[in-house]
Amino acid sequence: MKIDGIHYRSVWVDRDDGWSVRIFDQTKLPWAIEILRLTDADQAAHAIRTMQTRGAPLIGAVAAYGVALAMRADASTAHLDRVVEMLGKTRPTAINLRWALERMRAALHNLSPADRVAAAYAEAAAICDDDVETCRRIGEHGLPLLREIAARKGPDQRVNVLTHCNAGWLATVDYGTALSPIFQAHDEGLNVHVWVDETRPRNQGAALTAFELVKHGVPHTVVADNAGGHLMQHGEVDICIVGTDRVTRQGDVANKIGTYLKALAAKDNGVPFWVALPHSTLDMRARDGVAEIPIEERAEAEVTDLTGRAADGRIETIRVVAEGSPAANPAFDVTPARLVTGLITERGRTEASEAGLRALYPEKA
Repeated sequence: MKIDGIHYRSVWVDRDDGWSVRIFDQTKLPWAIEILRLTDADQAAHAIRTMQTRGAPLIGAVAAYGVALAMRADASTAHLDRVVEMLGKTRPTAINLRWALERMRAALHNLSPADRVAAAYAEAAAICDDDVETCRRIGEHGLPLLREIAARKGPDQRVNVLTHCNAGWLATVDYGTALSPIFQAHDEGLNVHVWVDETRPRNQGAALTAFELVKHGVPHTVVADNAGGHLMQHGEVDICIVGTDRVTRQGDVANKIGTYLKALAAKDNGVPFWVALPHSTLDMRARDGVAEIPIEERAEAEVTDLTGRAADGRIETIRVVAEGSPAANPAFDVTPARLVTGLITERGRTEASEAGLRALYPEKA
């Protein structure tokens, strides 16, 4: 990703000291670009829990570096197990977190404590490199879907993509999942336009996806969450592409709250609904997503309050809900496989089914 012409990943080891970890404070975007320095596992856990860093693949990568930071302080097996357990409790829905921590534990557990620090940094870096290549390939396999629409509509007609939440480079180490095909289509010269759901309650679409698209120069329009069905009814959406925090072996998809409603509208209007899936998001242990995927319940304040820039330039948080009214805040919902046109993975595209996933990932079966 590039911000003002400078290339960044979403997590990296500090280039000066060679051991601390840097991330963007995503709670400050798009109003300010602030970079945080993480020096221990507790700070990594706090960043994940408070969504200073977020996105299913990225929190796995940051947690992996959290383990590396922990090994600097205490490389004992007991401490390794405690840190993996502590980081694993920060957010329950995204399976990438557990996947990365299990990979870190497996890489370190049989090593001597003297060897664990270097090995932990190497394994965390490998997780990041794997995510970058995975997301690049997701873009390559999703790009033909946009090319086909462009060819059908003709060069003077734009390809309209609707997306929900943020599944770009801020949610991964680089490239993104759902946005990777869009970035590649834009770079290829396709006339692509993105409808960006605001994605209440945290507005990751309006704040983060729009920020990414602005920085990359991709034409887009931010819309209220409830506008998607209307746009589909009037032929203004050619395809929906969303990311995911967990996909079960039968193809059920957990993603940001509101995704299920978009999938229902897409089904009713004959709009293809595709989900971009990195291998780290696949949970073959779970079958029925509605019954088995834990749904994170977040703080009421995310619903009752909004943060934005006031007319005088100050960043302010205001309450938008009537005083005395309680709020519920489920962070994710599950879209059943029957509503998903297909999955875009780093290994290719497939139907949302157990047979399709087993064919692409036989080693996970």
